[in-house]
Amino acid sequence: MDLLEQEGFVYKESGLGTKVLSNLTLLGQHDSPVNSFAGLSAENGSDRVSSKIIKFEVAFPSADLCEKLNLDENDPVYEIIRLRLLDDEPLVIEHTYMPVSPVPALSKRILEGSIYSYLHKKLHIKFGGVFRRIKADLPDKYDRQYLGANESTPILEIEQIVWTNSGVNLEYSRSRNLYNNRSYIMVETSH
Repeated sequence: MDLLEQEGFVYKESGLGTKVLSNLTLLGQHDSPVNSFAGLSAENGSDRVSSKIIKFEVAFPSADLCEKLNLDENDPVYEIIRLRLLDDEPLVIEHTYMPVSPVPALSKRILEGSIYSYLHKKLHIKFGGVFRRIKADLPDKYDRQYLGANESTPILEIEQIVWTNSGVNLEYSRSRNLYNNRSYIMVETSH
């Protein structure tokens, strides 16, 4: 029931019960909850989602990345760029950085599937929270090459830092999609 409330389908109030919100006429097929930790594969079904690995390297973090992930300059990170496809159509480019130490043995095989599934099921990592910034942007070279954007196609970007339930910053990422391929929903209640 808490998940349904979090995703905006029910409204709960102590002493008054739970009400199903049936008037969500704005909900569309490309909508993703802005507060979801599920990931693309869980939201759409792993049989519909695939990945093309564009870059997968281990590197030392920049000063900016050290600050975002609360790392030392000598702590190696995975640098991952992958194209996520839905029903074999390009949907989103993910630029992801993760510290190597809490995420050992990350491989291309894992990246071709769901990173979040690997983190949760194999490493038993639980997410504690996320900071997300959603903004419009102009396309970069990856958006033009892999998403088919031209120089003026609007891009929707979600920049995020995900931390574990023990407070360790686990991921810094930027996910970019064409303006008309994905949207994000947020439901707020007054309690």
